[in-house]
Amino acid sequence: MQTDISMPASIQGNTSAYMDWLQMLSGAALIVFMWCHMLLVASVNLGAGVFDALAAFLEYTYMAQIGGPLIGVVFLVHFVLAIRKIPVTSTQQKGMWNQARMLRHKDTWLWIVQAVSAMVILIMAGVHLWTVLTDLPITSVKSATRIQEGGWMWFYLILLPMAELHVGIGFYRIGVKWGFVGRSGRKNFQKLEYAITGGFILIGLITLLTFAGISI
Repeated sequence: MQTDISMPASIQGNTSAYMDWLQMLSGAALIVFMWCHMLLVASVNLGAGVFDALAAFLEYTYMAQIGGPLIGVVFLVHFVLAIRKIPVTSTQQKGMWNQARMLRHKDTWLWIVQAVSAMVILIMAGVHLWTVLTDLPITSVKSATRIQEGGWMWFYLILLPMAELHVGIGFYRIGVKWGFVGRSGRKNFQKLEYAITGGFILIGLITLLTFAGISI
C-alpha cells in the first residue's frame, strides 16, 4: 500500500497563516524603520551639524553597524514571504492586470502599485544600503557629495516615491487586512495614509534639495 507523504491541508493552512503573520510583522517593522529613517535623514534640514551629530551617535552606539545589516535581513525575509503572492510570470501578470481592469477596485490597484514598487525597491534599496554601509562614517558632506557629484539625485528621485508609496500602501493594507480598521473607517484611514505618504515624499524632496545645496 502506498503511503501519502504529502502535507495535510490543515498543516498547509497553518503554515500559510504563520507566514502571513510573519509577513505582516516584518512589514510593520520596516514601515516604522522607514518613517524613522526619513526623519533622521531629514535632520539635515535643521543644519548639517544636527545630521552629523545624530549619525555619529548611531555609529558610536553601533546602531548603524548592527542595525543596517539587520534591516537588510528583515527586508529580505519580508520580500521572500511577500513574493509568494506576487505574480512573477507574464501569464500571471497579464491575468492580474485584466482582473484589476475588470473589477475597477481601488484596493486592487493599490496592491498592484505595491507589487511593482516592491520589485524596484528590492534592487535600489539594496544598492543604497550597500553604498552607505561600506562607506562609513556617515556625514552630511559625504552624503551631499554623493548626491551632487555621483549622479545619485536621479536615483533617489525614483527610490523616494517608490519606497513611500510601498510603505504607505502597506500601512493601509495591514490595517484593513488584519481588522485594525473596520469597513466604516476605511475611507478616513485611506485619507490618513495618503496624507502620511504625501508628507514623507515632500520631506524627502526638501531633504534632497538641502543636500544639493550643501557646500562640498
